[in-house]
Amino acid sequence: MCGIVGVTSKAPVNQLIYDALLLLQHRGQDAAGIVTMQGKKCFMHKARGMVRDVFRTRNMRALPGTVGLGQVRYPTAGNAYSEEEAQPFYVNAPYGIVLVHNGNLTNAHALKDQLFEVDRRHINTESDTEVLINVLAHELEMAGRELPLTPASVFKAVAEVHKRIKGSYAVIALIAGHGLLAFRDPYGIRPLCFGQSAEGDVMVASESVALEGTGHQLTRDVAPGEALFIDTAGNIHTQQCAENPTLNPCMFEFVYLARPDSVMDGISVYQSRLNMGETLAQRLISTIPPSEIDVVIPIPESSRPSAMQLAHRIGKPYREGFVKNRYVGRTFIMPGQSTRKKSVRQKLNAIGLEFKDRNVLLVDDSIVRGTTSKEIVQMAREAGARKVYLASAAPPVRFPNVYGIDMPTKEELIAHGRSIEEIRQFIGADALIYQDVDAMKRVVAQLRPGLNGFEASCFDGSYITGDVSAEDFATMQAQRKSQAEEDDLPARSRLALQSGGDQ
Repeated sequence: MCGIVGVTSKAPVNQLIYDALLLLQHRGQDAAGIVTMQGKKCFMHKARGMVRDVFRTRNMRALPGTVGLGQVRYPTAGNAYSEEEAQPFYVNAPYGIVLVHNGNLTNAHALKDQLFEVDRRHINTESDTEVLINVLAHELEMAGRELPLTPASVFKAVAEVHKRIKGSYAVIALIAGHGLLAFRDPYGIRPLCFGQSAEGDVMVASESVALEGTGHQLTRDVAPGEALFIDTAGNIHTQQCAENPTLNPCMFEFVYLARPDSVMDGISVYQSRLNMGETLAQRLISTIPPSEIDVVIPIPESSRPSAMQLAHRIGKPYREGFVKNRYVGRTFIMPGQSTRKKSVRQKLNAIGLEFKDRNVLLVDDSIVRGTTSKEIVQMAREAGARKVYLASAAPPVRFPNVYGIDMPTKEELIAHGRSIEEIRQFIGADALIYQDVDAMKRVVAQLRPGLNGFEASCFDGSYITGDVSAEDFATMQAQRKSQAEEDDLPARSRLALQSGGDQ
């Protein structure tokens, strides 16, 4: 899960991209990068950290041009500590291409070998984005070899990219001297939309909130398998480039990842969370008599709509019992379990008045690893709660995710191989209520007639691309173990590993 944006304009775009990345900061806090293009020359700045820290006035002044793109990074493949793997990525041939990517390629390792042995291209990092940009570069070179690079040849190249790469991907790329290209995987797993401003600027972004917050009106979502090409004159060309596209957006976007004020594939994220609260209330009533609950408290922030709807449904007061420190990053997307555990109490503080001598129902958007939930339940008890019940607006997360969410191994998931009672005991709650998988899918799908379904593999174990094997999970587990070991190293040791030195 990363946030990506691309803009074409008649005016400088550096500030516009910066503003859009701030609106997408919730999608990634590990690194940020912007590339602008003036004529055929690219200007880039990227580094680890939040948008506000990466870009200073001197950096912004060094980003001239009326077309550009940017990304906020949330690492799911490669090295979370490597600035080299921060996006955008650049290759100088053909034309000069700069690319940002949200998603995860499931066949990246096979493609890396193929690129070296067949396409004669060298990959220097562990990032699947570097693989993707080189596949695109090769196909653009093949498609445009005998012709000037036309929209038709660009779309031909994207069609070949779809045939070669597997997994989830939303992509925005700049082709020097030709224009801006955006495309989405044939299943529509990762989100991508575009819109225009009154001045005729075109913006492509991960979420509609980035468009609306920068003065652009949402035109529509990029369809699964579709490519969008904006030439240097500002003309928009679109074409379906996949053979059998189907719309199966990631359910976890609606559960947690996206901002509630975004609309994705015609579905209001806010309304989807209200609907989840309605069905969660039905599950709750069959488990705990509402008379035993004094107050409903959300665990900020994604769970608020579901918690409000649940409280309304069972006729109990909704209260804010935790205050969030907005200057601490989202716990779920912090690399490293040790970092994640340390941050919980820095991130949240309980309001004792709302807990003292009460039976409290806490509502969270989801329970992934369980360590955060355990800490929060303990905080509620320390604040004076008589009983602490916990409800999850999402079903149990029992399976690894391979499509760009940071939970790829079974061992990290509290629900994998455990009963609800075993999870409850680990977390320490007096009762634990989960959402039902089918009910969740049903109430979100009803907001978009004609939807093919959802990519919900972390809940139901069904991998929609059909190419995920036990060997893939073993490889991911080894990578995660290696990364976890590095997470626990002191900063100086990490630097030594990255530089190859012995400090």
